[in-house]
Amino acid sequence: MEALVNRNWAGRRVLVTGHTGFKGSWLSLWLSAMGAEVTGLALPAPTSPSLFEAAHLARGVRHIEGDIRDLETVRAAVGQARPDMIFHLAAQPLVRLSYQEPVETYATNVMGTIHVLEAARAVGGVRGIVCVTSDKCYANREWEWPYRESDPMGGHDPYSSSKGCAELVAAAWRSSFFEQSGPLLATVRAGNVIGGGDWAQDRLVPDLVRAFEAGVAPLIRAPDAVRPWQHVLEALGGYLMIGERLLDGERRFADAWNFGPGDEDAQPVRWIVDRMRAVWRDDAAAPSFDTGPRPHEAGLLRLDSSRARTALGWRPALTLADAIDWIVDWHKSVGAGADARAVTLGQIAHYEALSGRGRVRAAA
Repeated sequence: MEALVNRNWAGRRVLVTGHTGFKGSWLSLWLSAMGAEVTGLALPAPTSPSLFEAAHLARGVRHIEGDIRDLETVRAAVGQARPDMIFHLAAQPLVRLSYQEPVETYATNVMGTIHVLEAARAVGGVRGIVCVTSDKCYANREWEWPYRESDPMGGHDPYSSSKGCAELVAAAWRSSFFEQSGPLLATVRAGNVIGGGDWAQDRLVPDLVRAFEAGVAPLIRAPDAVRPWQHVLEALGGYLMIGERLLDGERRFADAWNFGPGDEDAQPVRWIVDRMRAVWRDDAAAPSFDTGPRPHEAGLLRLDSSRARTALGWRPALTLADAIDWIVDWHKSVGAGADARAVTLGQIAHYEALSGRGRVRAAA
């Protein structure tokens, strides 16, 4: 397998929006460990506890607290960071919350994206932008076939629709403003990302961890819903690969990309629950199932990542079973008093070894 991250990120100026969130924290720590000069723009950490706080992300990352819904705030942050690369992860990331807060969801996911792109255009000097959207950006037909990058955007719920809108925004800015000059812009659509240090509300794996730690029965909705589950490092490895190609000026990579697991790891919710209970061992309470009315969520979703595999050489290094093992190990270790930063860096180093890179030292 080709090494996922070939470029030496040392000394590269990188702006990560949403660096206080789950994925943003993992990415910021990985980039920092590779020597990048990371600036983060985000609201305060969305949960307590959070990986941002537990792993001491403010140590080694320039932290700017601000709201991407405010254009001047974003312009100021981009001007201060003067980044070579922007990874735009800041978002309202929850489907069910989008039913409760639809205006905030669109303001953050659509107008926030516009503000980042406009700030990069106004400040100048940015070589590449990787805009993170979602596997839920597609018009979901509830069919067996995995979605390809050329399939139409859509979304039944406000969250999914807002991510489809963000994709359309990025395509419009790419063709209208970045076609001849300015940064190269790519969008990335990952599967359902899971990993240690996620404490979000109303999300399957964090809900399971909280229930198991408290010794109570987890309440599970939609046990037969199928999702393309993958460890957070799989998706981030793909984002970094795209970022490197954009830094190299390879315009053909300024496009939309799927990063999802193989078909064998698109599993129902029930599979995740059973696997996590088994790995957590005998102190994991049996689940109960929510059979009451609930807002619509997709029942079947798969991604076709063949383009990333062919053009980038990207392939998953972990099975879904491995990912569950890593999550349980992360939370068991941190729960027993291990340093969250060291545990996270250790998993990054292990992942890099599996991927043939070996750039990050676990004790960094």
